[in-house]
Amino acid sequence: MTVTTDAAEAVTAVRDSHTVLVGGFGMAGMPVQLIDALIDSGAGDLTIVSNNAGNGDTGLAALLAAGRVTKVVCSFPRQSDSYVFDGLYRAGKVALEVVPQGNLAERIRAAGAGIGAFFCPTGVGTPLAAGKEIRTIDGREYVLEYPIGGDVALIGAHIGDTAGNLLYRKTARNFGPVMATAATLTIAEVSRVVAAGDIDPEPVVTPGIFVDRILDLSAVSGEKHTSQVAS
Repeated sequence: MTVTTDAAEAVTAVRDSHTVLVGGFGMAGMPVQLIDALIDSGAGDLTIVSNNAGNGDTGLAALLAAGRVTKVVCSFPRQSDSYVFDGLYRAGKVALEVVPQGNLAERIRAAGAGIGAFFCPTGVGTPLAAGKEIRTIDGREYVLEYPIGGDVALIGAHIGDTAGNLLYRKTARNFGPVMATAATLTIAEVSRVVAAGDIDPEPVVTPGIFVDRILDLSAVSGEKHTSQVAS
């Protein structure tokens, strides 16, 4: 596990055609500095897995606007400020897979837990179940869902330590914990980094075993700590 104050260095492992899990619920917990560095890196043809498909002109929306994304897997592709994604999708420049929010969280969690697949009732009888196996269990129909893992996870947390343990702030926690377990490489941006042992083990949400790199924003002047945004 490494700690860096250089966002460009933090995302050097992201390559063309990677699947990137991006934490955040809207802008709450969105790792904006890591996403900006990803834009600057030039990596493209990316598949992005996130709750939303971008807000306004920053974060994921900026990555989409830069033309680096070919597919989005998310629960909420459209809201009042998702005009970047909306325009690209209508123009046929980005593909979309809509996944119900609970299913999205569980499919990511399944990847981290080593679960090969699971049956879930959500989506049965809708277009979201088209082409998927349906099984009746105890008189109720379920649809077979497969895990969603990633080459890289970019997440935002509140405090990290030099061993990689992470704490989150309120709703900024959202998808970060499950995404950290489901990627080959996990990169977290945090407001500050403390020494190993300075965080009480009891409230640690993401253990350091799941974290490979930490971007310490406290030493980066002028950065907005978007990972702190919570509602």
